[in-house]
Amino acid sequence: MNLQQVHHVDDAITSRHSVRAFLNKAVEPQIIKDILTVASRAPSGTNTQPWKVYVVTGKKRDEMVERVCKAQIELANRPELTSQYQETFAYYPETWISPFIERRRENGWGLYGLLNIQKGDKEKMARQQLRNFQLFDAPVALYFTVNKVMGIGAKMDIAMMIQNVMIAAKARGLDTCPQAAWNHFHRIVLDVLNAPEDEELVCAIALGYADPNDIINTFITPRLAVEEFTVFLNE
Repeated sequence: MNLQQVHHVDDAITSRHSVRAFLNKAVEPQIIKDILTVASRAPSGTNTQPWKVYVVTGKKRDEMVERVCKAQIELANRPELTSQYQETFAYYPETWISPFIERRRENGWGLYGLLNIQKGDKEKMARQQLRNFQLFDAPVALYFTVNKVMGIGAKMDIAMMIQNVMIAAKARGLDTCPQAAWNHFHRIVLDVLNAPEDEELVCAIALGYADPNDIINTFITPRLAVEEFTVFLNE
């Protein structure tokens, strides 16, 4: 690999960020197929390739958005229904500790601050939360599942595949937003997908062309310096 190729790869990785406003512009099916073909080269334990991907567009996309948005609005109005919308696996810890809680808060208030959403403004927060389930207007939704019989390693495998999807999309001028929020509504999602009962939802991705004029897409999260998360051992 020459230096120019290195720069292309590095640029696709470092320029990727979660986009939360998309243009009303269709994505060619062949481009999606090409992205998934490249992404499928992700490693997996003993080459099990445990991932399954549902590409949802058009009327089926609109059905998904309508049903999950309805559930989200109902849940926001009736918190007692929370027990009906539980994830199948815990994405976040039950108890937050430092420094992770500080990073989480910095991320949340950085985004809300950009949108002029003040602490305690539940109405604006609810509207922004609903944007997740409107796919931020992206024309394509990708839903990733694994078979329930597979272990935690399968989630590691599919996570690497998901990263490949986002990088391959970026290299083709597309943007993405990975969303774990959909997992609370996995029963609805899997029903709309007509997925077999032995499948488990892992993640969703909004895919499309970023709206360059929406201020929310200027929100870029920071990263730690290598020295802060790496231990070099040579003796």
